[in-house]
Amino acid sequence: MRLSLTISAAALVSVLAMGAARAAEPVVGVSWSNFQEERWKTDEAAIKKALAAAGAKYISADAQSSASKQLSDVEALIAQGANALIILAQDSDAIAPAVAKAQAEGIPVVGYDRLIEIPYAYYITFDNKEVGRLQAAEVQKLKPKGNYLFVKGSAADPNADFLFSGQMEVLKPAIDKGDIKNVGEAYTDGWLPANAQKNTEQFLTANNNKVDAVVASNDGTAGGAVAALAAQGLAGSVPVSGQDADFAALNRVALGTQTVSVWKDSRVLGQKAAEIALQLAKGADPKSVPGTTTFTGGPKKVAMNSTFLKPVPITKDNLGVIIEAGWVPKATVCQGVAKGKVKACD
Repeated sequence: MRLSLTISAAALVSVLAMGAARAAEPVVGVSWSNFQEERWKTDEAAIKKALAAAGAKYISADAQSSASKQLSDVEALIAQGANALIILAQDSDAIAPAVAKAQAEGIPVVGYDRLIEIPYAYYITFDNKEVGRLQAAEVQKLKPKGNYLFVKGSAADPNADFLFSGQMEVLKPAIDKGDIKNVGEAYTDGWLPANAQKNTEQFLTANNNKVDAVVASNDGTAGGAVAALAAQGLAGSVPVSGQDADFAALNRVALGTQTVSVWKDSRVLGQKAAEIALQLAKGADPKSVPGTTTFTGGPKKVAMNSTFLKPVPITKDNLGVIIEAGWVPKATVCQGVAKGKVKACD
């Protein structure tokens, strides 16, 4: 009996020590949906920097575009001691069991850049409808009339529909008037450029290459669309939109094969997400987090505690803004650009 009590006491001391260690060093687990995309490396660096400044530990996992793997990833992050989670959801509905597990264990969840429409998950992103508006507006400036293709994002990501909704807000009057014709519209499975290229190729074939503009929802899908256009000798003559300010996309903007990349400074997004995760881990009421608003614009109209950041459209006319901000080296943006073609590259 005395031995049993001694063991129990030792176990209790061990548990208390572990708890004290976790309290001393908060651990934030980040679940990435598809870390192979260039964009997320910038986000990760910002998150790591913010956590390090706060004396917190960063752990992560990459779901590699698998919704099922992401569920096991989140469980693993919890098992590793995460006392806050940042989740970039591969599938906004499929991630629900992971959020429920975190909630049951009192671990706060921050839905990162993609909506997880569960009240327990704090939502931080840029205004994605505004991103869509900016994409459509820049393309329409160059082609106010003609046949438009819409290369949408993943059907499993609510952002795809937010973007398309914003695009339609801008373009619908011209569509209703008959100035613009929607001759092709498709989701892009997994946001993968190869799937965007395939869809664009099919639409070009169906329309005998009579396409005047492509509204692509991010830089990956824009890259796929540009590849399909290039194969038909159309790259540079057909405006194409994107977002994320990927380096390759910014170079395409300078070269003239992509019209706009809407810049969402993910350094700010990553920093803010890390700061919010730490506040929630310390027990802060989500509504008390500075900058929090209530968002009800998701598919299910669920009231969400949210923070929205402002996007900036980058075209060849203001490429200097993003270079001067230290986002990308001038040499990378201007590779292959002839002198005198783009002011930022001279």
